[in-house]
Amino acid sequence: MGGDSVKIGIYFCNCGSNIAEKISSDAVAEAAGFFPDSPYFTTVDFICSEDGKLKFEESLKTEQPDRVVVAACSPRDHEATFRRCLTNAGINPYLLQMVNIREQIAWVTEDPAVATAKAIVAIRGALFRVRLQQPLEKKQLEVCPDALVIGAGPAGMKAALSLAEAGRSVVLVERTPFVGGLPVRFDELFPALECAPCMLEPLMGDLLHGDSAGKVELLTMSELIEVTGFYGNFIAKIRQKPRHVSLHECIGCGECVEACPATTMNEFNSNASTRKAIDFAFAGVLPNAPFLLDEACVRSKGEECRACKDACPMGEDVVDLEEVENVVERRIGSIILATGAGLYDASRVVGMGMGTLPDVYDALQFERMLSSTGPTGGEIVTSAGIPPSSVAIIHCVGSLDSEHQPYCSGICCQYAFKFNHMITAKLPGTSITHYHRELVVPGKEAHTLFNHAARNKNSSMKRYDGIRDLAVAQDGAGRLQVCVKGEAAPADMVVLCPAVIPAEGGDRLSAMLDVSCDSSGFFRELHGRMDASQSTMKGVYLAGACQEPMDARSAMLEGMACVGYTLAGLQPGRTIEIEPISAEVDETRCAGCRLCVSVCPYHAISFNLEHNASNINAVLCRGCGTCVTACPAGAITGHHFTNEQIMAEIEGVLK
Repeated sequence: MGGDSVKIGIYFCNCGSNIAEKISSDAVAEAAGFFPDSPYFTTVDFICSEDGKLKFEESLKTEQPDRVVVAACSPRDHEATFRRCLTNAGINPYLLQMVNIREQIAWVTEDPAVATAKAIVAIRGALFRVRLQQPLEKKQLEVCPDALVIGAGPAGMKAALSLAEAGRSVVLVERTPFVGGLPVRFDELFPALECAPCMLEPLMGDLLHGDSAGKVELLTMSELIEVTGFYGNFIAKIRQKPRHVSLHECIGCGECVEACPATTMNEFNSNASTRKAIDFAFAGVLPNAPFLLDEACVRSKGEECRACKDACPMGEDVVDLEEVENVVERRIGSIILATGAGLYDASRVVGMGMGTLPDVYDALQFERMLSSTGPTGGEIVTSAGIPPSSVAIIHCVGSLDSEHQPYCSGICCQYAFKFNHMITAKLPGTSITHYHRELVVPGKEAHTLFNHAARNKNSSMKRYDGIRDLAVAQDGAGRLQVCVKGEAAPADMVVLCPAVIPAEGGDRLSAMLDVSCDSSGFFRELHGRMDASQSTMKGVYLAGACQEPMDARSAMLEGMACVGYTLAGLQPGRTIEIEPISAEVDETRCAGCRLCVSVCPYHAISFNLEHNASNINAVLCRGCGTCVTACPAGAITGHHFTNEQIMAEIEGVLK
């Protein structure tokens, strides 16, 4: 507006006593009479209330100011509210400037005279700034209702299938060759000791072959490598490793497995058994197709081999030895993180014997031993192949410990008592000792397994204060023993219950999606109580154990909560508004250094070789201003936060 006179309205909110107790509206009104452009001044008791908003809008319609300053609370609370009031009054909402005189002045300044003086200075600065603000217009963009689900465990599968049943297209990305997550590798689940694969099979079957399966694009052995865009319009790039076996044409006969000459350790059995280079992850796996490990194949050593391909009865195209890594691009509107969790490395806990003593297992290794599809076919045996006569189960390995993980994982006690039940069922005469710090068995069903252990004549419980008071060692005869404060008890087998930790790769996804993590590495919720399924990034939702340790039931409920957010927010044909507060490049001043491209956190800037200048995609830009401050040539302008506006506000404060 330059030096032209403009009509400016200043609206002062008393906010009850929150502001009025410390800041005198009369004194501010008197001072405003000496401000440039002679602004009119109006006091409102509660401008954010329904009555206050109505009076505000009526005043705006009557006065028809060119610019508006609202002195009230934090813009985070009500800037959007007051912008709507301007719109309702026929005034461009970006001709408003808010001043936070509640949190930043009234609440932190004891002396009312000082607080009033501060408020006058802040409002004068806002007036100088608002004179230079320009009307901006929001853009309308049609949203994509489809979703990307990362992780095909219980939470991810439930979310993907539910979205598909609602008619949405879903891309389901899973880094392993199978669906089901960790629970599908277990034999039974607490608290009701249901067969885990049997319980999950209907869900997995519907996902792969049900009526809505055509809506789900399953990408196994895949990972997300790049995301650009924003809520309603994300572009995701996904890297898919070669499986070398067609999921659509393989019938799962296993002829290729029999023919393969190469063997390696099977990581899905915790390296307790071997597998062929081309093999199933484990018996009963879904999708029911093997996969080829390139690094285990003799071809990786320079040898020629077609044994698996030649053995396939379904033709030449089922096994593709020449398949290479592939990157696919998909447009989606929302992202559901269901990456699950893992176990803390028990070998990092000194004195537990993990990885150094025989017959010391962590919970996942023991789960595979108990499983009928595991390395021992479900038989509980020591490394010597003998059923143990005594088993020690050590709780809280790495949990409730400032040197490892400070939190309680919540589910460990329940699966420990499940182990108690399963050991007793398979080996009725085996004695079981639980070494625990605390016992956590919440819920209406969990007490049954606890009571079974407590009443079992072959089971006992010993409490220890801290993990340093306990050690696993060998006696002179080489037999394991658990030592607690000098007392040693023999054990043929030791099962460790480590802390539940975030799954591998969470930090990479956090940086890529701009989703923050908490101090323990789990994805941080928008609000731990009110919005536990929303992340700190709009359009990215959290399902299951990626946000905290939880059981399969809770994980699936979280998955359904994410489905609710996705269905409610992204409806076919719906449009969303794009904020006009974005940055713009003056190509005539751009030096082509590309520094802005490297610093943009939203991947909104590209470099145009033809014009030798950077270009900002206003749809992707979030108006953070990083590029504006980084540009050495001053060629980038941040709309609504121009250098002139900011300097004018500073000038107004200093006058």
